[in-house]
Amino acid sequence: MASPSLAAAATSPASSPLTLDAIPLASRPAPGGAATAAAPRKRSVLLLDHRPHPASPTPPLLSSTAATAAAAAAASAPHARRKKTSHPPRPRWQTVLSIAAKNATLLAALLYLGGLAWRWSHPPPPSPPPDRAALEGYAARVDEVEASLARTFRMIQVQLEAVDRKIDGEVGAARGDLLSLLEEKRLALEGQLTRLDARAGELGDALDGLKRMEFLRKDEFEKFWDELKGSLGSGSGSEVDLDQVRALAREIVMREIEKHAADGIGRVDYAVASGGGRVVRHSEAYLPKRGGLMGWMPGGDVGPKPEKMLQPSFGEPGQCFAMQGSSGFVEIKLKSGILPEAVTLEHVSKDVAYDRSTAPKDCLVSGWYEETPGETQSGYAAKMALAEFTYDLEKNNVQTFDVSAPDVGVINMIRLDFTSNHGSSLLTCIYRLRVHGHEPVSPGTAGFQA
Repeated sequence: MASPSLAAAATSPASSPLTLDAIPLASRPAPGGAATAAAPRKRSVLLLDHRPHPASPTPPLLSSTAATAAAAAAASAPHARRKKTSHPPRPRWQTVLSIAAKNATLLAALLYLGGLAWRWSHPPPPSPPPDRAALEGYAARVDEVEASLARTFRMIQVQLEAVDRKIDGEVGAARGDLLSLLEEKRLALEGQLTRLDARAGELGDALDGLKRMEFLRKDEFEKFWDELKGSLGSGSGSEVDLDQVRALAREIVMREIEKHAADGIGRVDYAVASGGGRVVRHSEAYLPKRGGLMGWMPGGDVGPKPEKMLQPSFGEPGQCFAMQGSSGFVEIKLKSGILPEAVTLEHVSKDVAYDRSTAPKDCLVSGWYEETPGETQSGYAAKMALAEFTYDLEKNNVQTFDVSAPDVGVINMIRLDFTSNHGSSLLTCIYRLRVHGHEPVSPGTAGFQA
């Protein structure tokens, strides 16, 4: 008769896992046939699951009663089914591929180890020593290459030096051309500036002349017009004949021409020798040798005659007072005491001059009042600078310079100091020096006469 454990295993469901069944072994005899007095023990027995594969047919040994019992057992143990997870079997080709890969890896490792063992057991033969002749040939070729490189380097250096010299020559020539062009431009610009300066000087002289001209205001002109009509014998209501105006204008112009022709500039000269002016002191006079340097002056009359510079020269070259060197002075006593306004310095005109380098250049004019015996006047002007100027050869030969000192008193002495001339180191010539101004009108000035 079958045991209850086997019967229960046979009746268990096909989906149950392996089941451990406690089989009582109390009825079994003890080993060696001896009875044991100990309490009976239970021993677990592991039974293999011999359930058929799901693809295989159900064994015919189980009856419907066994199937029912197996279903009941499965229902009694739901936790056993939850613990087991089903893994679907892998396809056969994956298994074959895995086995082939492992075999290939093992074969490669074996081949690598075999190669190492072969190289270790069969070392390469030693290399033969180098040939001496080949080494010498190689060294000779290296020397040839080095010599060729050295020659090439020298040739390049020579060519570079030649190029540098050529560039330096071209740059030097270009620099010289540029400098010469700049010098020409500079000279041309200086000439234009000189001409412009001369024209500006002429314009300044013209403006000074306009400033000195006394223009009439409207009321003065109306007064003059009334006087003109009165002198012409016309009434206040009658018109003035144009011929009468022309005749009067001609008369006025002729009087002004005569006045201007009298002394060249139409201003009173208080230093003229014919009016009482005289030279008191001067620096060393120049004494020309006969037939010497002064032969260029017509007449050659340049002896020690200081009064020449206080007389009209009429534009004749050589009619001057010459002093030694390029600097000097001259002191002049005026006709009478005056309030100075300007001084005029004259040299020979450039249109008729042979050499104008003897003309004075940088000048300083001073003035003061020198008392004469018997005078008791006080408050005379002390010695002071009246004007400082430069005589310009590019302007008119007769140049007038206004007194620039403020609040000048009455003077009767003039001193001209020249510190340079226009190039001559031998002598300096003064053709004429004039002093302009007006006499004081106060009654106490009668004693100022020289």
